[in-house]
Amino acid sequence: MKRAALDTHQTTAADGVPAPQAAPHPSFGEALRIWLKIGLLGFGGPAAQIALMHRIVVDEKRWIDEPRFLHALNYCMLLPGPEAQQLATYLGWLLHRTAGGLVAGTLFVLPGAAVMMALGIVYALYARVPLIEGLFWGIKAAVLAIVIEAILRIGRRALKNGVMYAVAAATFVGIFFFEVPFPLIVLAAGAIGFFGARLWPRAFAGGGGHGGGKAGGGKAGGGTAGGGTAGEATPAGEAADRSAGGSGWRTPIVTIVLGALLWFGPTLAFAAWLGRSSSFADIGVFFSKMAVVTFGGAYAVLAYVAQQAVEAYGWLSAGEMLTGLGLAETTPGPLILVLQFVGFLGAFRNPGPFDPLTAGIIGGLLATWVTFVPCFIWIFLGAPYVERLRGNVRLSAALATITAAVVGVILNLTIWFALHMLFAVVGEVHAGPLRLLIPDPASLDPWALAIAGAAMLAMLRFHIGIFPTLAAAALAGILLHL
Repeated sequence: MKRAALDTHQTTAADGVPAPQAAPHPSFGEALRIWLKIGLLGFGGPAAQIALMHRIVVDEKRWIDEPRFLHALNYCMLLPGPEAQQLATYLGWLLHRTAGGLVAGTLFVLPGAAVMMALGIVYALYARVPLIEGLFWGIKAAVLAIVIEAILRIGRRALKNGVMYAVAAATFVGIFFFEVPFPLIVLAAGAIGFFGARLWPRAFAGGGGHGGGKAGGGKAGGGTAGGGTAGEATPAGEAADRSAGGSGWRTPIVTIVLGALLWFGPTLAFAAWLGRSSSFADIGVFFSKMAVVTFGGAYAVLAYVAQQAVEAYGWLSAGEMLTGLGLAETTPGPLILVLQFVGFLGAFRNPGPFDPLTAGIIGGLLATWVTFVPCFIWIFLGAPYVERLRGNVRLSAALATITAAVVGVILNLTIWFALHMLFAVVGEVHAGPLRLLIPDPASLDPWALAIAGAAMLAMLRFHIGIFPTLAAAALAGILLHL
């Protein structure tokens, strides 16, 4: 790919020191090729994806400078949804306004969504073939190690003091023993942090993001909340500054109305055609709710998705949730694409007027659509006014408290997954609002325990990566089933 030549024009600072050179504004076609490259190479979770964008867009291309990049990242940290995809959308918007944001955000998701759809089809059609069944079973057994690694990583970053430990503990008790809904936990944690910042600022100091260490990758992790400067050397920064001052009231109204039509339109169409109780209407409504409460990244929201998709809707089993998470770990793009797998299986098994495969494809696409369309709305609505969020202590405190609560949510997810993966029979005992999960010891799967233990040893003790661990677990599963 042809690299843009550096601009030979230099501005001079007041002290006579030449300012850093900025690359010329990229053409739309060149930017499109870069966003496609990032989408294809976006493996490894949000930290790696953000570091990849920083290396290409900031260090290599010099289209966006460091302060502007960090400021965009800080804004995305305040939003629900996949932060790396939102950051790509924001950077695309900086370069080429709405069209650039649409292209950047879509290409970030598209490769992974295509791979996940193909894997979902293979799973639905061939999961009973011994070779495929063994492969998926091995992946499922190893995912427990991935989830445990995630809770340790997020916990080290989020639990800075006793107050945050108490928030995490209360969250775990509430969701595991009393089945408190995940959206209520997010709202309560955010409110505690928001008001606690005024009453006890030291205990509720902000600084955590949502997701599994998203600010930890590369130089992208070096900023603090509200970091960045107003003056930018890049054309993108200058364009953004002009846009922030002249949007007026019409642009936000158009964004909200058009965004709402795109977001809810497909779900309303299916509800009008097939009825409000159809699986497609359920998928659209359920994942639309997920789109506004996905603080904490995919691991956190999966606890609520599993609770509803497995126990309330019956779309898939707990083991299949683990399989979907393992598949999402092996594809480029955001981990939240696991929701596409859930939507695919939910519609495949409740096809309505379609054949199962067609229904599954539609259900997977619908789940993906209502999950990611809001991400574009948040960026296009807020990006022109993002300067107003700089240094907002209460918002940072709310985010930090939500992140602490996420540790408790993921601990619940870990125990729930472990019980349903290792034991074939898990009973429930209810005493008023209290719920206890009681596994049957005789139903323990020793091979699943062995693979999960080996995967935990590989990742936590020897720091072997996700891909080799999942590959080894898949191979072990194939050998055991054959």
